[in-house]
Order: sequence, then structure tokens, then C-alpha cells
Amino acid sequence: MKNLLVLFTIMTTAFAFAQTTGSVKGKLTDKEYNNEPLAFANVLVKGTTTGTTSDFDGLYYFDNMEPGTYTLLYSFVGYQTQEVEVTIVGGKTTDVNVVMSASAASLDEVVITTTTKRESETALLLEQKKAVVIKESIGAERLSKVGVSDAAAATTKISGVTQSEGSGEIYIRGLGDRYLSTTMNGLPIPSDDVNNKNINLNLFSTNVIENVGISKTYDTGSYADQTSGNVDVNSKEFSKKTISARFRSSYNTNVLGMDGNFKRSVASDDVNFGFHKKQYATVDLITKQGWDPLVQDHTNNYSLRLGGGTKFNVFGKRLSFFAGGSHSKAYEYQSGIFKTYRSNVLDNSFNDVENFTAKTNSTGYLNIGLKLNNDHRIKVTSLAVNKSSDNVYEQGRNGEGYVFDQDPKEKQAFVRDQNFKQTTLLVNQLHGTHKISETNKLEWAGGYNYVLAEEPNRVRNEANIYSPETDNVTTDYVQYAHVGDFQQRKSNQKIEDTEYNAYLKDQIAFGKLDEEDNRGYKLNLGANFRRKERVFSSQFVGVRARGFQVPTVDDFSQTFTEANFQNGLVLRDSDPDRYDADLTVLAGYANLDFGLNKKFSGNVGVRYERDEINVLWDVANYVGRVGSVNKDYNSIYPSANLKYELSDKSFLRFASSLTQTLPEFKELSPFEYVSPTGRVTRGDPNLEKSEVFNADLKWEFFPKSGELFSATAFYKNIKNPINLALTRGSAGIFQFSNTGEKADVLGVEIEARLNLIENDNDEAILNFNTNITKMWFSQDLFKEYQYKDVTETGLQGASDLILNGSLSFNSQTEREFSAAFTGNYSSDKIFALGAPEDFNNSDVLYNDEIIEKGFFTLDLVMTKELTENLQLKFIGRNLLNPKIEQTQEVRNLATGIETNEVVSSYRNGSLLSLSLGLTF
Repeated sequence: MKNLLVLFTIMTTAFAFAQTTGSVKGKLTDKEYNNEPLAFANVLVKGTTTGTTSDFDGLYYFDNMEPGTYTLLYSFVGYQTQEVEVTIVGGKTTDVNVVMSASAASLDEVVITTTTKRESETALLLEQKKAVVIKESIGAERLSKVGVSDAAAATTKISGVTQSEGSGEIYIRGLGDRYLSTTMNGLPIPSDDVNNKNINLNLFSTNVIENVGISKTYDTGSYADQTSGNVDVNSKEFSKKTISARFRSSYNTNVLGMDGNFKRSVASDDVNFGFHKKQYATVDLITKQGWDPLVQDHTNNYSLRLGGGTKFNVFGKRLSFFAGGSHSKAYEYQSGIFKTYRSNVLDNSFNDVENFTAKTNSTGYLNIGLKLNNDHRIKVTSLAVNKSSDNVYEQGRNGEGYVFDQDPKEKQAFVRDQNFKQTTLLVNQLHGTHKISETNKLEWAGGYNYVLAEEPNRVRNEANIYSPETDNVTTDYVQYAHVGDFQQRKSNQKIEDTEYNAYLKDQIAFGKLDEEDNRGYKLNLGANFRRKERVFSSQFVGVRARGFQVPTVDDFSQTFTEANFQNGLVLRDSDPDRYDADLTVLAGYANLDFGLNKKFSGNVGVRYERDEINVLWDVANYVGRVGSVNKDYNSIYPSANLKYELSDKSFLRFASSLTQTLPEFKELSPFEYVSPTGRVTRGDPNLEKSEVFNADLKWEFFPKSGELFSATAFYKNIKNPINLALTRGSAGIFQFSNTGEKADVLGVEIEARLNLIENDNDEAILNFNTNITKMWFSQDLFKEYQYKDVTETGLQGASDLILNGSLSFNSQTEREFSAAFTGNYSSDKIFALGAPEDFNNSDVLYNDEIIEKGFFTLDLVMTKELTENLQLKFIGRNLLNPKIEQTQEVRNLATGIETNEVVSSYRNGSLLSLSLGLTF
């Protein structure tokens, strides 16, 4: 409460000194063409560097202007420059509409340089309209309206994109983590998780995001390791002097009322603000730190975000700064069931699974821009993130758990897994743009990334519960399970990634340059470099506790004492599992932007890329422990992106390319990772890259500012598709494999953004956005993945139907009120492919594919501007709280009848939050 009072005092004090500002808007029309809207004209506040351009409906807008009298300059090549004096009144919007007329004498009168604001939906639609490649973006303006808090959620507002509730991975057009790539400001960024190729986009909070763009087609200027597309997070730069603060408090409905009963791991006592400080070596943690989870007294979520920017001149050069920071903590709880089957026989079953998770995320961001002059600019971008996740997973507390062939007994099994994960991420980038001449522009960038991801103290226990009601015993007690021994264990895991990357691009314009008629050519020559290194290690210390008993499952710490190690407990300090890996990418490319006439333009190019992957491992589950693999690929990747203007508002686009999907380090290493549920995932050293042919045909129609209709048909042919699949063996292994020779993907996307109701100034009061993606998948299967009559299947992680939609209201009044309902649906997808357990009896002994069932989510966001600077926002997320289920077809070996069994089920809970924001 004290912290809240301090924050409230700061915000109200700042508000007391903030001045009320006004705004100006208007429309530019072309006198020479019957007063049609004049797009891309320059509007400048005279005597300043503040400027903008009119959109394709001729509209322009300035906000946050101090009260006073200004002169606005309106100019366009070949048109007479006009000056209009306007008086700004606090809290008011002034309309200034200007008719522009041609004048040959005006060609050299005014030179205006402005920066496009790439946060607004109108600006991004304009960018999409002008672009040659097929690209879709969502900016900070729309993110705020729909209540998005991070980049991962932002991507799901773009057509054909979904996020798995189970893994958090992003899927573009049904293709998951390994088939897409992620960049920040055009440079690669590493993964923060050994199980993923791409970084968790939840790490990027919206206070440091300008926009998130997804390119679903390929051009040769980017890395070839992308099949479904590339996600590019464009970070914020200085745009205007501002300081903002937002405090949010929220509750997860699943967690309500759990104060004092919410569990946290024993390792959480060593954590402050998401940073873990290990007190002892893992072997010493066996006796010097407890084994039983702790409890959390307060479970309300909170977040605080700060941001601001300014600029000033240094020795005649403009230096700008934008900085942002945030800290948040959130509590989650799921309860449900979990089962596994092997060869159609129940392997384990729990109907009382509980999962307690507490997450923190701290972010620091800085962007420094140096404008040497109008031709030369340099910027530095630095992002630091520290995230943590504290997790307690339990199953079998009710005494009804079942584990096949467990010793001392199968029934009344209990499993607990406690784990704290911390990831520290540093991204540092340096960009430069230089206008060498009127026809030559040079761009370059370099980056250094560092990731440290640790699980410093994971605790796992497996036991059996005894009671007088079910067993021939006189009192309740718990005895430790010992199949394979050393199932009572503590472990640690560490991933350290270091990466250097860079690009160089030289653009040379030649031919007849006539931007108004879209004629001319631009040759782009460039090179890319990337060097990524990983060091991975994992070690466990196990205890054999045969015959030892404790009163309850909350008394495990009583067993692991120094005295008991003198009285029967056996300690095993395992040799560490580890792998070292590196990736080197060297590439050169050339592509040509061309405009043959006003109607037809495009980009064609070719890229040469060499990719070398080396992995060296030393792991217990590999025969002989030590092994290595080298993958060296040299290939040519062509691309073509063509655009034809049907009218000034309608376009037809075609794109085709060859790309690849490289195997990841974790997909090549045979290291086995055990999830809290007990599922084991490992890599395959024999894995080969996928080669992909892509083709897209898209129609776009822009009726007016902020509106869009589009339809896209796309096709992909994937050679050597990579999937996660079940394999043979009692351990229930999930393995990454080339499961077939080829896969085909055919899809259709339809998108509409429509203003249903507008006011007299053509401003949207009620807006509707929707996109629909329908896909058809076909993948052949190698013999080792064929069972019963299954010879082909879909792709892992691919939903054949994706629906996204939102209905937004905006009062368009002085004290604006806005509300938005957003819904998302993705149909069933394959979580893991199936496989036969016995090739000779594959019609009976098999493990069918696991399906993640489709579900619908609904969010509500309401925002009210209390004053010019103070804003109140309510967010209700996941209001319907659907079940997240996985199912599997299981054959009764006695009757031969198949039934659809639920093998995993839980609910995430709804998140209800209230926030207060201040901007001045």
C-alpha cells in the first residue's frame, strides 16, 4: 500500500504541472483532379522539425501541441507551397482543410524531411499498400486498443497466426517454432529456452514496441531459414518529448482466494525480484535445503511501466533518446487431469493435477539516435530482460494416481516437481544509414546477443501413498518409489548462448526514376553474417530411499538428513550431461526493385547462403555417451515478389521463393529433457534440414483510410518435414524427426477491416476487424511412423481453421472512451505424431497421435481518458476460460474398439486487470 501511495503521489504531482494541449487535423485535396484526396503531401510546423505526411485519403493529424499560434507549411512536388496560420486551443481539435494547386515555380521552394510514425494503424496500412513484398503489421496504437501486453499476443491479431496455450509457441499458417524466424529491427535474436528455436515473444512488453511485422513471403535480403514467415519486432525510437507511467493490478480467477494456499518452490527463498542466488552446490542442497514446497501469502498480479524520450543538439547534431522499463509479477494456477498410454495400455493416470506458477519479468530498454545530417544517421539499441518462472507441479495427492509397474506399488502414486527458471537476455544493436548520393544509399547493422538460462535447483519426488482405507496398514504414511532408483533428485541446468550478427546493404538507383509513375530500378547488394555458440549442461544428484517413510507428502524434508545418510540413504552424484554447439551463416545476395510503369512493379533476386552446424555431446542416454554431428549446407535461394495495381486502391500480388528449415541444436542433440508431467523429449542426430517451395497470390483493396479487404491463396511444398513424434519404448519418448519425404500445405486467408459507423469527420466510431484462414495439409509418412491404416497425416502444430476478430468502439470525443471485444479460435492441431510400438503388429500395438483440441478465447478492453493526461483501463482476458485439452485415440486390445481419451485437460483462468496510466 505504501508503494501505491508513493506512485499515486508522483502521478498526481506530475499531472498538476502538465499543461493541457490541443491538436490539429485536416484533409488535403487536389484541385487539378476534381478535388480528389492528395496523398503523401508534406505538412510541417514552420520553425520546427515536427512534420507528417497525408495518408492515401489526404488526411493528416498533429496531437499534443502546446496552446499558441503556429504556421503550417503544406507542400508537394509540382504543387504550390502554402502557409496557413492556426491557433491551438487547449483541449480542442482545430480543423484545417487545404486545396493544393499545381505550380511549376514551386519545385525548388521547400525541402521537407519527416519521419513516418509507424505505430498507427493508418500508417502501417499505408506501408503495407506501398510495399512490394506481402507483409502485415500491427502497431502500438492498435495494441493498446485491444489490450495487448506483449509481442506474442500482438502476433495473434494478424491473420493466420495463433499461439499455443500449451507451449506458448507462435504458429504462422499452421507451422510452428522451427518453421519461422524472429528478428528485432531486422537482426536475429536468440532463443531463451532450450526447447525452442525462437525467443519467447512474451519478453517484449508493448511499452518498448513500435510495431510487430510478419512477412509471410520471402525476399533474398533476409536469412533463408524461414518457411512460414519472419516475425520482426521493431523497437521504439524517439518521436516526441513525453514521459509516461502505467500501473496495473490484476487477478487470475483461478488464483482468487488462494492466499496462504498458493505453493512456491523451495528454491524461491533464494530469489529477489526474479534474480536467483544459489547458496549451495547441488550436492549440498540435498541436506542443507528442504524438499517441501513453501506457501505464498499474496497472489495479486501487478506491473509497472515507465517510458519517455527527449532530444537536444550536441555540437550542431541532433541526439535523441527513448528509454523504457517495466517490472511485473503474475500468478497462475491450473488443475486438471493427465494420462499417458503406451501400446494402447494405460501407462499412468492422475485426475488431480495441480500446477502453481509465479512469473516475473523485468525489462530495460534504451534507444539512442544520432542525426549527423539529413543524409547520415546512426542509432544504438539495447534491450535487457530478466524473466523468471517459479513452478510447483503435483499429481496424485488424492491417493488415486496410477503409474504402471511402479515399485513398491502401481496405485496411489504421487509425483511432485519443483522448478525455478531464470533467463537473462541482452540484445545490443548498432544501425547506420547513409545517403552516399542521390542514387546510392548504404545501410549496415551489427548485433551482439547474450542469453543465460538457468534451472539452478529443480526438485523431483515420486512416492506412494498408503492409508488404512485402501491398504492393510494401521496409519497413513508415504513411501518413496524406486523403479530404477534415484527418483528422488535435485538437479541443475544451464544454457549460455553468445551470438554475433551483421548485415550490409547497398542500394543503387538507376534508370528513369519517376516515383509518381512508379518507374525506375533499385539494385540491392548485400551480405549477412551470423555466428551463434551454445554451451549446455545438466546434472542431477539422486537419492535412493528404499524403505524410508514419512507421514505425508508434505514431510519429505524429514528424510533427507545427514543422519539418514548414515542409516540407509544412498547418494548418486551423476556425471553432467552437456552439449556444445555452434552455427555459422555466411550469405551474399542481390535483388532488384523495379517499376516498369505505374501499374507493374516488383522485386526479384537470388541469395547464396552457407550454413554450418556443429554439435558435440556427452549424455548418459547415448550409447558410449560421446558423439558429434556436422551439417554443412550450401544452397542458392531465389525469390520473386510481383505487384500489379488494378486501381489506385486495389492491388494484386504474387510471390514465390525457395527457403529452408534448419535443424536446431536441441533437435540434433540426443539429450533427454523430462517435463514435470514426465514426458521425455530428445533430439535426433540424423535429422536433416527441410527444403521448401513457397507460392502466394494475394488481392488487396483499401477502400479508405484504416480499411482493408484482402484474400490470399498460398501453397507450400516441404521436403523432409520435421515433426515431433512419439517413438517406441516404455519411456514414452518424444523425438524430433524427419517423418516423411514431403508435405503439402494449401491455404486461403481472408481479412477485412471495416468502419461500421463514422462521425461527421469520417472518424471511426465502430470498427470491425476479422481474418479467417483455412488450410489443408498432407504429409506422407516413412514406414517407421505408419501404423494400422495411417500412411499420411497432417503437420505437427497445424490448425486447419484459424479465426480472429475484434469489434471496437471509440467515442471520438474530447475525453475519449473506447472498448474492444477480441475473439480468437484455432481448430484441432497435432501435438505429436504417432508411431507403431511393434512393426510386426502395427495394426494393434501403436501409439496414436496426440491432438490438442481447438478452443475459442474472448477478451474485453475498456479505456477511459479521465483527463488529457490520465487514463483508466480495464482488461478482461480469456473471459470464457475454455478447457485446454489433449486427446488420443486408444484401442481396447480385448474388443478392438477405439475410444477417444482425454490425456490432458486444464483451464488457464480469466485475467481481470485495472490500470492507471499517466502521460505528459
